[in-house]
Amino acid sequence: MNIPAAKIFFPDEDRKEILGKIDEILTTGQLTLGKFGKEFENKFAEYVGVKYAVAVNSGTSALEIPLRALDVTGHSVIVPTNTFFATPASVMHAGGKVIFADAKDNLCLDVDSVNESIRKDTKGVIVVHIGGNIQPDMKALREICDDHKLFLLEDAAHAQGSTLDGKKAGSFGDAAAFSFYPTKVMTSGEGGMITTNDENIYKRALVFRDQGKAGFFGNVHTELGYNWRMSEVHAAIGLSQFARLEEFIADRRRAAAIYDKELKNIKKIKSIKISSNVRSNYYKYCALLEKGVDRAALKKELKEKYTVSLSGEVYELPCHLQPIFKENLGFKEGDFPVAEDMCRRHVCLPVFATMTEEQAKYVVSSLKEVLK
Repeated sequence: MNIPAAKIFFPDEDRKEILGKIDEILTTGQLTLGKFGKEFENKFAEYVGVKYAVAVNSGTSALEIPLRALDVTGHSVIVPTNTFFATPASVMHAGGKVIFADAKDNLCLDVDSVNESIRKDTKGVIVVHIGGNIQPDMKALREICDDHKLFLLEDAAHAQGSTLDGKKAGSFGDAAAFSFYPTKVMTSGEGGMITTNDENIYKRALVFRDQGKAGFFGNVHTELGYNWRMSEVHAAIGLSQFARLEEFIADRRRAAAIYDKELKNIKKIKSIKISSNVRSNYYKYCALLEKGVDRAALKKELKEKYTVSLSGEVYELPCHLQPIFKENLGFKEGDFPVAEDMCRRHVCLPVFATMTEEQAKYVVSSLKEVLK
């Protein structure tokens, strides 16, 4: 049985529908900022439970644009170190300075570390819903931000459809950024979405994504924007996948339930805990290896002997130890011990839409054999 690390799913009927929309797009000549992009924005905003959504060309753009709208130039922003490069990089591209914070043993941002990291020039905090697991103590984080008059930005790149106490990711902060990269729970090929209830962030985001122009048909530039638009073709793909989002999440949660049950019977590995009030979309199923287990050797044997490919980690090297930050900002090993340990020892078991019970159990049985 060959188990891929990830799998993109487009049913036959969806592909036909997408091709029909692409034909309409090519016929009308409205290749960008058209009706499909607007429909995608409206439906996504309603789903998340916010007033506004802005479709853009990537999750990275969806991070940088709100940071520009929030005027971080010359200010510091607190970011978890166990995140993808794009999270701190977006702060720097927007003119801000990065302050890293540590993680907890559930891979989520350590709220105490955030509190200790606030400086006079700090303007905001970015929280990352790693693997689709919403930060369970969002209330405490929100209170810290309110007490210090800081904005809270959600990096929800992994968290389409995830909820905390029934409230969806993307509705907790001043703004949020989603990614629709091909590996995500739903994809638009390339693309991202900004969600917010803040009218000022919304209006400025519309300007920033289109070269800083005050209007689509004019040529007056009021902001230092960029070409961050989502094409109509990508919006059509995104709409199709969005219609399947809850179905995709249900598939992933069924596989995760099998992992939850079966991993209890395997030594040297345990599931990373998700709070009972969080409904994860299981973009990633994260588990922690016992100290001393060689992760690279385990992944190699699983793939070569059992044809099981583990998903990429989230993330194997924390940002403060990435050369671009370590060398330029002066970080060293030991600065964020929990994040370093969690990044070093966790693995992500394969999970995808259409995954069967048989496939999930094969992953577990293969893992058990390798860990012997």
